[in-house]
Amino acid sequence: MAWRIVPGRAAIDRAPGLGIDGAFDPRQRDPMAARVTVSRARRAVAGMAPVTSRREHRTITLGPRGALRLAVVADTHSQPHPDAARHLRELAPDAILHGGDIGDPRVLEDLATIAPLHAVRGNIDGTAIDVPDVLTLSLEDAQGVLAKVLLTHIAVAGPRLRADAARLAHAEHASIVVCGHSHVPFMGRDRGLVIFNPGSIGPRRFLLPIVFGVIDVARDGIALRHVDCETGATWQPP
Repeated sequence: MAWRIVPGRAAIDRAPGLGIDGAFDPRQRDPMAARVTVSRARRAVAGMAPVTSRREHRTITLGPRGALRLAVVADTHSQPHPDAARHLRELAPDAILHGGDIGDPRVLEDLATIAPLHAVRGNIDGTAIDVPDVLTLSLEDAQGVLAKVLLTHIAVAGPRLRADAARLAHAEHASIVVCGHSHVPFMGRDRGLVIFNPGSIGPRRFLLPIVFGVIDVARDGIALRHVDCETGATWQPP
């Protein structure tokens, strides 16, 4: 699945073959699993406090080649797929983002050996993991800020952006919200913001794929895609 965000345009150029809103719909394969997943997600969201806890701001600068590659993972739950590290290394990212539900802190240690790591806390992560709840990343080159990314664990309810996450993203002047929690690989647009869920590289949930995300940044645009953690190929919905 791949999108390209073009500066100065309201729309996203979407690659052919994507589902509605770029979402993987597990109901195509298992209706009962989808109902259970949505029910659990709604209960979690209903009991979740607004995303107003520990926040941090960081800057990531494009390298001399004028480009930046971010690998995006989430929901490792202490057990990242055994091929995840190999595929991540092959992509040679400039940095890795982790969207929460980390589990064992050693997951972060291992990822940090591949590239500089920026992670947020998920709803299963205790205080032993010293990461913020919300992280705003400014992606910059010598000419200034190209985009801002808001990284947080829970940001959507179904395909829609939660109001508290949208308010925070707008307050931070972010244009992209990266999140996790649902394990569903997703690209969409809501409330004037791009939403990107990389999916999960942890234990498989129902029939959902095991995937991660890639964000390629350049001055002429930002490209988003999902990568199959089992094959290393660009992932497309079935």
